[in-house]
Amino acid sequence: MRSKLFVPASRPELFAKALAGDADALSFDLEDAVAEARKDEARGLLRSFLLSPESRGHGKTLIVRVNAMDTPHFGADIAEMVRDGVHLINLPKPETVQQVREAAQRIAEAADANGVVQAPGLLLNIETPRALRCAAELASAHASVAGLQMGLGDLFEPFGVNRREPAAIAQALFAVRMAAAEAGVYAYDGAFADIRDSEGFSAEARLSRGLGFLGKTCIHPSQIALANAVYQPTEQEIGHALKVVEAARQADANALGAYVVDGKMVDKPFVLRAQAIVAAAHAQGLLVA
Repeated sequence: MRSKLFVPASRPELFAKALAGDADALSFDLEDAVAEARKDEARGLLRSFLLSPESRGHGKTLIVRVNAMDTPHFGADIAEMVRDGVHLINLPKPETVQQVREAAQRIAEAADANGVVQAPGLLLNIETPRALRCAAELASAHASVAGLQMGLGDLFEPFGVNRREPAAIAQALFAVRMAAAEAGVYAYDGAFADIRDSEGFSAEARLSRGLGFLGKTCIHPSQIALANAVYQPTEQEIGHALKVVEAARQADANALGAYVVDGKMVDKPFVLRAQAIVAAAHAQGLLVA
């Protein structure tokens, strides 16, 4: 999931175009992208799409960002959006373990009611100071939590923190990545609002990738190729990872705990990283087994 494109749920004319695009995942948005007066309409449009044959067989990860739990729309969103083919429910602004558990329970109930065999997982937005402080607890609150997603605009702007301040961005990203690591889930980067600033988008993506983030949210199709390029393992990375994996196999056979690959000492943490790179390369079709 190198790239995830936001698609307003009130814009059904964009659904097929998004499916035909290069984003690894689509996030159909019922929250910020939909005006209050159109919430019910958007929910109905997206429900019709999710129940249609068009929503099947494309190979993309489908995500629905619902409205927050303290809004009057959350219950209806969950009841209608938990459908076959939806992989993740993106939950805005969770702040307590109880909220995460309640959301997971509501999803399970909707899955039963709608005859869904595999209930969607939860992608939790970390976009408030409290959520940032408690991110590991939120990520560990329920087995259905698949990942944490950074929301820098909501986290920074209300409190006078410059959204483009490098030190603040790095600290917030690192905190979320460590929280996700503690819980054993992935971390996913959020949106970059300046569509014209492709270098700014790529620079932020490179920072989050260096911190172990899985991919980045795109708010415009022009950002998809940028994200795919940043989060895709390079030939050099893949080549080195393959060497490490093979060296680890040989070391295990000879009962060695640490060894050298390309002049660098290697032990278990580096092997785990190499294995992850190889797995990503296979998943993205860059390596043939």
